[in-house]
Amino acid sequence: MPSKQLNVISHCAKSPWFSRTWSEDAFYTEYAGRLVLQSLGNDAIEEYWKLRKEVGLFDVPERPVEIRGRDAVKFLNRLLTRPVDKLRVGRGSYGLLCHQGGGLVCDGILFKLAEDHFWYVHADADVYLWLVAHAVDYAVEIHDPQSWVLQVQGPKSMAVLANACDDGAPEEFRYFDVFQGRMGGQKVLVSRTGWSAELGFEVYNMDPDVDGPALWDHLMAAGADSGIAACGQMSMNIRRIEGGILNYRSDMDWDTTPYDMGLGMFVDLESHDFIGRDALHNASREPRFCGFKCEGRQIRFGSAVLLDGQSVGRVTAYEISPYLECGVGFVLLDSPVHMGASGLSITDRDGGACPVELVELPFYDAEKNIPRGLEPTDGGID
Repeated sequence: MPSKQLNVISHCAKSPWFSRTWSEDAFYTEYAGRLVLQSLGNDAIEEYWKLRKEVGLFDVPERPVEIRGRDAVKFLNRLLTRPVDKLRVGRGSYGLLCHQGGGLVCDGILFKLAEDHFWYVHADADVYLWLVAHAVDYAVEIHDPQSWVLQVQGPKSMAVLANACDDGAPEEFRYFDVFQGRMGGQKVLVSRTGWSAELGFEVYNMDPDVDGPALWDHLMAAGADSGIAACGQMSMNIRRIEGGILNYRSDMDWDTTPYDMGLGMFVDLESHDFIGRDALHNASREPRFCGFKCEGRQIRFGSAVLLDGQSVGRVTAYEISPYLECGVGFVLLDSPVHMGASGLSITDRDGGACPVELVELPFYDAEKNIPRGLEPTDGGID
C-alpha cells in the first residue's frame, strides 16, 4: 500500500465499524480529521446502481456537535441564517453558518431532540470551536457527543429500517424526521436524511462506546433480503452531483456567500439578527454557481472554465453519470454575468477543449420526490 495512504490511515480517527470495511484494496482520504472510505476496491458504477436500484450502506465522516441549555434557541438564532423558533422536536432543518463578512463558515443539518437540546451535524469545518467561541454570553453547553454516522440509502432502505429497529420503525417517518431508538440493543439516533438524493436514513451512535462491528453486522443482516451492500463514497459522489447536493470546502467555502451558491432561500434577513446579516444585506443576490453537462470525458477538479480563451470560473465537482450517460459537474463562476454564457469550455485531462452547457440544478428530480419516497416526475428508473 502506498506510504501516503498508510499515513492517512494512521493519523485520522477511524469509525467504530472500520474493521468491517478495511482491506488492502480499500482507498481512504481525510475529512474533518476522520478517515473517509472512498472505495472498498469495487466497481464504483456497480455500487452506483446498487444505490439507485436497491440499497447501500455507507461509512461517512460528517460529525455532530451538541447544543444544550435554556438559551439554545436564542443562541442558534444568533448563529444560523434562518431562525429555529418554529422547528419542532423530532425534526431536522438544513442550516447555514456565516461569518461577519457574509461568507460561509459551514453548512449542516440541525436536529431538535428536545426543547433545549439540539444536534448540528456538519461538514468539514471546525464548527465545535466556532460555537464555543460565540457561546460566552449564552446559557448553553457545547459538547462533542463522539458520534459517528452510517448512511443506509436506496429505494429499499425503508425495508431495512423496519427490520433494523428493535421496536419497529415509526409509523410515520417523514423526510427530515429524527427519532431515538435501539438497533441490535444499541442506542441510536436515526434521521430520514442522506447525502445521496435517494430515499434513505442515517444512523448515529448515541453511546461513545458503541460496539461498531455489531451495529454494522446488524444493519447488514436487516438488509439482506433487500440486497444491501457496503459501498464507498465514490459511488455516492456521482449521485450527490446528479442531485445537486453541495459539499463544503470543494463547492463552497469561507469566501462564498449563500447567495453566490444559490442558497438564498436558506437566508432570512428580516426575522432575526444573526452573524453575517449586515454583510448579506449589502451582498449581491445573484448566484454564480450552477451545474454543467458535457461529453463523458475525464476532467480534473479545479479546471478553469474558459470563455474565448479566458478563465471565467472553475470546476468544483465532476463525474460521468451512468444514468444520464454524459459528464455532469458543478462550476463556480467569477461573476454572475457569465451564468447565461454560451461557448464555454473546459480543458480535459488529455488537453482537449471540451464544450460545456450550463444547466440548473439538480440534473433531474427537480422536486426532490425521490428522497421523499414519491414517484419522480423525471429521473425515475425501472
